[in-house]
Amino acid sequence: MNVYDTANNVAEEIKKSEEYVNYKMAKEAIGLNQNLKEQIKKFEEARYDAQITAMQTGKNDEEKIKKMQELYVELIQDDVAKKYFDAETKFNILIADINKIIGDAIADVIK
Repeated sequence: MNVYDTANNVAEEIKKSEEYVNYKMAKEAIGLNQNLKEQIKKFEEARYDAQITAMQTGKNDEEKIKKMQELYVELIQDDVAKKYFDAETKFNILIADINKIIGDAIADVIK
């Protein structure tokens, strides 16, 4: 089996994983509620803005962090949004773990 076949198999296994399935279902549930979808979009924009500022300046912008946290606290009061964020976190952990495994395997040539 060549590396491309293996990568395609990993992609298929990811799509079968509980993390992927739950995240996909949670995203679909969000899509059914336009108001909630817009609120999550605002939160994600605030999160992105805070992350970009931190990356560009090397420090957190407390005002942007506070805004993001306020939006998040409001959102997780909704069960559908809470399930979405929980599923998103678990899926992101899965992908990060896979990336770490690959990164560890090739660390000797990328240092």
